[in-house]
Amino acid sequence: MSVPRAAGLARDIAQDIASGRYPVGAVLPTEFELCDQYQATRYAVRLALGELQEQGLISRKKNVGSTVLASRPTAGFVQSLSSVDDLLLFGATNFRAIHSVEEIVVDVELAKDLGCPGGSRWIRVSSLRFDSANLKRPLAWLDIYVDPAYADVIETARQSPNVLISSLIESRHGRPIGRIQQVIDATAVPDEMADALKAEPGSPALKIVRRYLDASNEVFEMSISIHPAGRLTVSTDLRRSKE
Repeated sequence: MSVPRAAGLARDIAQDIASGRYPVGAVLPTEFELCDQYQATRYAVRLALGELQEQGLISRKKNVGSTVLASRPTAGFVQSLSSVDDLLLFGATNFRAIHSVEEIVVDVELAKDLGCPGGSRWIRVSSLRFDSANLKRPLAWLDIYVDPAYADVIETARQSPNVLISSLIESRHGRPIGRIQQVIDATAVPDEMADALKAEPGSPALKIVRRYLDASNEVFEMSISIHPAGRLTVSTDLRRSKE
């Protein structure tokens, strides 16, 4: 899968920018040169450059190339969505710090949030998400709900904090994501998460609920993330239908 490779490539280039190898105002090597330099596919290079652009590190212009705009990512994080790969790349470029793992039975209130049957059993993995370039302030609190059949990926997830659990399920069990349903809502930072998030209890936040479905439209993973105000911007490109 190219997304984790692209995430690592984005981190490597970001580190080269921060170190001064590619100073502000410099033009990065071409896509083909980056492919040779990092032994990566052109697809992975394009995903990585897109990620660096979203972080405000570079600008990309046709016939000009990729120009370095800043040595550090801009404040917050912009999530631009156009495909499942875009969403996977966002997750793969962040660092996961697992706080707890437990098997739960979903109650009625949580079932409404997740859109799953009450009384069903899931493994809940609670963690903090950090931008890899800033490990001091969390981006979000994330509760991931995994089908108990895939409990074996949890230990690997601890050892590989930059690899998405959904990617581990795909690589180990051959169950790839067919589509992702996402709902974004305004909320407040819960009291019990405030200290960990380094945010004021009750302050504004974004709540994102995602349901991961396979090719048969069966849900095998769900998540709820809480992003304090100013730490995530969701950007969606809407286009008029040709019909």
